Amino acid sequence: MGGAGNEEKAVVESREWYLAAHAPEGVPTSDHLKLRTVPLSLCTDLIPDRHLVVQNLLISVDPYHRAQMTGLEDGLYLPQFKLNEVITAITVGRVIRSKDNNYKEGDIVLNLFSPVAEHCVVPSELHIQKVDPTSGVPLPDYLSSIGIPGFAAWVGIEVLGDPKPGSNVFISAAAGAVGMYAGQLAKLRGCRVIGSTGSDEKVKLIKEEFGYDDAFNYNKETDLDAALSKYFPDGIDVYFDNVGGKMLEVALNHVNKHARIPVCGMISQYKEIWTEREGVRNLLNIVGKEVRMEGFMLLSYFNRFGDFTKEMQSYIKEGKISSKLKIYHGIESYLESLGSVFTSSNAGKVVIEVNLHV
Repeated sequence: MGGAGNEEKAVVESREWYLAAHAPEGVPTSDHLKLRTVPLSLCTDLIPDRHLVVQNLLISVDPYHRAQMTGLEDGLYLPQFKLNEVITAITVGRVIRSKDNNYKEGDIVLNLFSPVAEHCVVPSELHIQKVDPTSGVPLPDYLSSIGIPGFAAWVGIEVLGDPKPGSNVFISAAAGAVGMYAGQLAKLRGCRVIGSTGSDEKVKLIKEEFGYDDAFNYNKETDLDAALSKYFPDGIDVYFDNVGGKMLEVALNHVNKHARIPVCGMISQYKEIWTEREGVRNLLNIVGKEVRMEGFMLLSYFNRFGDFTKEMQSYIKEGKISSKLKIYHGIESYLESLGSVFTSSNAGKVVIEVNLHV
């Protein structure tokens, strides 16, 4: 048999992360998430039709992953990971085998629901799209500025928040993967933008690199209500909420009439079971001030993804959008990288570089 035949029968040893035990509270540990090695055949005859074998290059690490590990049916908006099964994330990968004529070996693809693994077999018809590696856009940007974080910021600001020039915009978790873009998009619309974040270093970051008008460290503010009175003497027109809990409650005391509150996430609540989460006591303000508060899921807006991509790529080429990435190396770093998302030390988009030699 020739070399091609030997190649067809090759087996690759792939490491993958799986959920060994549910984590209803706190940050998942090695008791909950474990790494295992599994054999994966590269024999074309064993690959199902309309499937691809993909070598993952970059893996996105996002706070919502944590919400899929609780094992609790308590109103969470994403399906739970199953015990002993590989967990999933958004990835950029390279096709190394194809049973779909629309894809060839060497194609770079974005996968919205990829196994967190070095290699995987995935259906080509679901949540897969090609990436042009010659476009001049760095591959990590497909997981950040022109990926899901950028799209979430764009939907929240451009579609739901829709601030007018001169509007007062408040962004929580402003140095995070979504917040950094939400603030920049609001600035591009001529708004006055204030952010809250968890360290003095990140306050400096969002003011100097992302163009925020001002920012504060919520860990240093003993009175959040007084802080918002100081930074928003004329009230808040748009509050882009990433954290929920106490910050949402306080913001509701400072919103103007007809304010809009796009709710992207509530990271302060993900580590708690629902009965222990922060309650918001002043929701009546929504009635009296005729506030529109609206949560959103990106799958409901994917018909706008082309509009977002075109607009964001234009901003990037013009130097109007900046990014901050935290890169971890190797599939084995997933647990550490996930934990970092829930600390005040983390800034920007967290990405794992698995193998970026393309």
